[in-house]
Amino acid sequence: MRPISLFILFMSLLPVSLPASAAECPESLDHYKRPLTGQQPVHLCDVMQGKVVLVVNTASRCAYTPQYEGLEQLYERYRERGLVVAGFPSNDFAGQEPGTEQQIRKFCRLTYGVEFPMFEKVHVKGAAVDPFYEHLARETGVTPRWNFHKYLLDRNGRVIASFPSQVKPDDRRLVDKIEELL
Repeated sequence: MRPISLFILFMSLLPVSLPASAAECPESLDHYKRPLTGQQPVHLCDVMQGKVVLVVNTASRCAYTPQYEGLEQLYERYRERGLVVAGFPSNDFAGQEPGTEQQIRKFCRLTYGVEFPMFEKVHVKGAAVDPFYEHLARETGVTPRWNFHKYLLDRNGRVIASFPSQVKPDDRRLVDKIEELL
């Protein structure tokens, strides 16, 4: 029993090294979020690191909801080149996302054919703001004013730009910036 105890003590004294991906994860992506598929939370670095990322707060009952179609088209067009569109449902604006995560997932899939990653419902503003969104707002100086606000991150996880809800997914300003980063 004693040799095993010494071995355990010896092993516990060795420095612990993190995997390279965890050690190199940019602050913007160093968050765990649960996909709408109901799986366990994933580390955003595992899904987004090294990619160009378009983060969008979404809602199912908003005048901007048809943007789901354009977001999916962007994802389909550029994902092979390294674009990830990441949707984060939020009920922060006029209660326009009241459904459960299962209802949201079903709505997005059946109505707009959404295949891009969708994550758990979050608060994007206010006292209960999600830490991921708090970071995005701090980096850009812009907090979402409504649903379908967009943040664009480069391959290094730096927050490059912020686009208000009115900027549609096919807007040249957004598409040109994505193409520049790819």
